[in-house]
Amino acid sequence: MDMSHIILYAIVPIIVVMLAGYISGKKGIFNGQDSKKFNKVVLDYALPAALFVSIVDASREMLVKDIKLSLISLIVLMMCFMIVYFVFRYCFKQNTQADAAVSALISGSPTIGFLGFAVLEPIFGTNAYVALVVAIVGIVVNAVGIPVGLALLNAGDAKAAGKKESAWKPVIHALEQPVAWAPILAVIWVVIGIPWPAWLSPSFDLIKGANASMAVFSAGITLSAVKLQINWQAVLGSILKLVMMPAMILIAGLIFKMDPMNLKMLVVAAALPPAFSGIIIADEYDTYVATGTSSLTLSVILFMGMCPLWLWITDLCCRGAI
Repeated sequence: MDMSHIILYAIVPIIVVMLAGYISGKKGIFNGQDSKKFNKVVLDYALPAALFVSIVDASREMLVKDIKLSLISLIVLMMCFMIVYFVFRYCFKQNTQADAAVSALISGSPTIGFLGFAVLEPIFGTNAYVALVVAIVGIVVNAVGIPVGLALLNAGDAKAAGKKESAWKPVIHALEQPVAWAPILAVIWVVIGIPWPAWLSPSFDLIKGANASMAVFSAGITLSAVKLQINWQAVLGSILKLVMMPAMILIAGLIFKMDPMNLKMLVVAAALPPAFSGIIIADEYDTYVATGTSSLTLSVILFMGMCPLWLWITDLCCRGAI
């Protein structure tokens, strides 16, 4: 794949749409409350529709064949999630448990739901395997990472307030959200082997199309509403996200001999900028917003160089492993 094609078709559009949202926010056309409404449309409607209709196009054989992809995604991504949490919890004494939890939700998770299709499809094409990678990583991030992060966040807030709250409450709440149960339902649908009626897909495709564009535009509005703080925590968050996570995925994929194309897609998915959903949660809890948003901004800019670099490194490693 020509690197100029990747930059022009997968990365530059993200920057342009995010910049449009940023300028709109600075001009007062939209504000932080508008951004929250846009995010709610994405999280509750567009993203669940995109994940669901993409997964049900897969087959049971595909899921079984790619069990290695699922296990590596789950284990490595959650390892990275917890590493980020412990680094920010214990290496920065001023950080509370809630701060560390938000850091993990941001820098410990790729923004797969928001940018997965927008980045992977221009590089690898529109096919069921791209959808499967987005879906599997999306399930890990949304159905595992977010509940764990919210449990840590709520536990930290409760501890600071001197209260004791069940850790299961945020887990159950997270699994009630469409962005968590929709991909799980789709996987169950495929495993059972129920045929998906082709005439239903267009109804999902219409709202699905708003997923990436609205999410990126909304992120630009959010960026315009906070004062950026490019400090060591923001830089470290970007390094952990853009370097550590894809590197660990690549090493695990090579050790367990993943399919080279699946490995390339998974490495790019892991190298995506920090999760926009983490910024949404940070804003809702009013925790770690400025530093988290600064890390997101820095990572989006650096991703322009890191995406083609990781593709090149993965190609090199896969050729050497054959």
